Amino acid sequence: MKYGFCMLLWTGHVTLEHLPLIRALKKAGYDGVEIPLFEGMPEHYAKLGEAIAKLGLGVTTVSVLGAGHNSLSDDKAERQAAVARAKWALDCTAALGGSILGGPMHSEIGRFTGSGPTKEERKRGIAFHRAAGDHAAKKNVRFAVEALNRFECYFLNTMAQLADYLDEVDHPAVKGMYDTFHANIEEKDPVKAVKDIKRHMIHVHICENDRGTPGKGHVPWPETYKALKAAKYDGWMTIEAFGRALPALAAATRVWRDFFPNPEEVYKLGLRNMKQGWAKAGRG
Repeated sequence: MKYGFCMLLWTGHVTLEHLPLIRALKKAGYDGVEIPLFEGMPEHYAKLGEAIAKLGLGVTTVSVLGAGHNSLSDDKAERQAAVARAKWALDCTAALGGSILGGPMHSEIGRFTGSGPTKEERKRGIAFHRAAGDHAAKKNVRFAVEALNRFECYFLNTMAQLADYLDEVDHPAVKGMYDTFHANIEEKDPVKAVKDIKRHMIHVHICENDRGTPGKGHVPWPETYKALKAAKYDGWMTIEAFGRALPALAAATRVWRDFFPNPEEVYKLGLRNMKQGWAKAGRG
């Protein structure tokens, strides 16, 4: 098992100036960091990746499809822009030395039509992922596609929906991830939902029900870790938490109040929650 921490707690654009924070995560006991990809070029991320590698840490990345990059659109230009955006994120991931690009890169986040996904949109989504998947394979990177709750997207909300979709995409470089925050909202049984995505699961986001410190909310952590271990999961468990440090990011993630006294609590207690929970999951 590898333990990671997402830098979105502090910034949407990681630079060499953030190395002291990354060193603190290393000192705390993390195996790697997750780098958000919203801007920048591969050259920037190559330098950042070198610095992170020197610290002995691994890397994963996370990104989204924003305005103008809608893979489901009936506008061909928008669909092409979505593929280009995905290729850019894959290039940046490869430059960092990462092998997994996670996140809801299946539809434009926050965009709604007033109804559920259509057959035409599903076909467009599949075409998008097959095209982007081909580029991912060339870069030795895999997508970890993320289903989001219904308040953030309408295309893929549950683990069953995501797994069925990935069955149809049927691309070796396009897999899925399990996120405890979204599962807490959308699943009838968040723990049992691990079985739904098991066959595609290559990444896990550890996130409390309020986006705060893992272990201080009502996500059923002992049962969750047992389910992941029963699924023979052995990849990254990466904490994703959000605060109010950056107004734009706080607005995008709907963070209107403080969920923790300080970031140190999140990464220190969060890591203890993961390590102790994983160890106990193998007993009895």
